[in-house]
Amino acid sequence: MSPLVGRRIALRQPHHRVERRAIALWAARALALVLPLVGGLALVHWSWSAARPWTGPLLVAAAVLLPLYVLVMPNWRYRVHRWESTEEAVFAAEGWIVRQWRIAPISRIQTVDTVRGPVEQLLGLATLVVTTASSSGAITIRGLAPATAEAAAERLTEITRRTPGDAT
Repeated sequence: MSPLVGRRIALRQPHHRVERRAIALWAARALALVLPLVGGLALVHWSWSAARPWTGPLLVAAAVLLPLYVLVMPNWRYRVHRWESTEEAVFAAEGWIVRQWRIAPISRIQTVDTVRGPVEQLLGLATLVVTTASSSGAITIRGLAPATAEAAAERLTEITRRTPGDAT
């Protein structure tokens, strides 16, 4: 039996930051969410005169708050997002309003994948997805360099293969 099985793993701040280019990824995702909402609200405002008393103030608020969201949120997330993998576990910290720390013991890992969507490919980024035997779902670490994500996936796959546990 491995000395790691049954050992308690402490919750701690992961060591590695994601790539700084992840800020652009989060800003692009924010714009993809915000622009259709503002566009729809503007369309209602200019095409339906009865809605102008309530859509006007909403458009003013959107004009002030949404650029702040697109500029502040990605930088804030970058400060919080961290990750690390050891012989014992995968650690991840994420969030910007609600912070979440997660630990996946190596013995609970079921699959390790890398994903590169179109925007990630454009920005030279990748996502590491560590699926575990947990009801909380996979640990997803966005904003990694592709070589880093691939190396981490290979390393975790090898460690997982050598580690006895309930997910093997």
